Amino acid sequence: MTRRVIRTALGQFTAAAEDGAVTELSVGVLPAKEAELPEDAAVLDRLEFQLEEYARGERKAFDLPVRLEGTDFQRLVWAELQKIPYGETRSYGQIASAIGRPTAGRAVGRACGKNRLLLLVPCHRVVGSTGSLTGFSAEGGVKTKLKLLELENHHRRKPE
Repeated sequence: MTRRVIRTALGQFTAAAEDGAVTELSVGVLPAKEAELPEDAAVLDRLEFQLEEYARGERKAFDLPVRLEGTDFQRLVWAELQKIPYGETRSYGQIASAIGRPTAGRAVGRACGKNRLLLLVPCHRVVGSTGSLTGFSAEGGVKTKLKLLELENHHRRKPE
């Protein structure tokens, strides 16, 4: 696995890749490995470019190979999170209902907390049933979640 620190207008991220697929994207800085395999360097270069576009409001979806490792339930939740459009939010309960488990809102929250691909699997778009910004395990917590949602809301519609 290769790790790289990526600095953007949104702050610093740590990304990891293995076998040409992104395996982790988190806020903050973790130790990076010195040597990068060519296929990992290429996907991390693409990730860095796409993160900068996202930070400028020019990218609304990421187009990268990813590898998600988790339980069947977590994968089901993460697949549903990837359907939430840029600039929109869903509640934990709405996600639970969408995956056919209407009483599993708390379990959805736990699955969001296990998401290792911040932004690529947009768990920041999941809010409490009242719209409250609850439960965000990324560094900076709710402040980071708010920053990402404000960025997306600001860039959601282009001026006419």
